[in-house]
Amino acid sequence: MRSRYTAFTLRDEPYLRATWHASTCPQEPLFAEEEKVHWLGLEVKSSLRLRKRKAESEPAAEINRDTVEFVARYKVNGRAHRLHEVSRFVREADSSGDGSLRWFYLDGSFPK
Repeated sequence: MRSRYTAFTLRDEPYLRATWHASTCPQEPLFAEEEKVHWLGLEVKSSLRLRKRKAESEPAAEINRDTVEFVARYKVNGRAHRLHEVSRFVREADSSGDGSLRWFYLDGSFPK
C-alpha cells in the first residue's frame, strides 16, 4: 500500500498499472495533465502484515486475499481532502513466469 501511495505522489503510472490486477485496471490514463494534487500523508489503519497470524487458520484461497484500510490526505487548489478506503488485494503468480507470487490491487470501498 505504501508503495502505491508513493507511486500516486510521483504520478508513476507504469508502477500503478503493474501492481493493479488486470481484471480491474482502468484503460484510460490515471492522471490528467492539468490535475494539481499535493499529497500530504498516508495513515495505514490495518494492513496485510498485521493480519499475518490469520493465515494459519484460514483456507488456502483466503490466504491469497486481504484488505488494507487507509486514509490519505491531499490538497487540490489549496483545499484539503481525505481519501478513506478499504482496498482489496489478491496474491497471484507474477507475469514473469517464474512462479513467484505478488500482491495486486483489486478495488476499494469507502467507509462512511
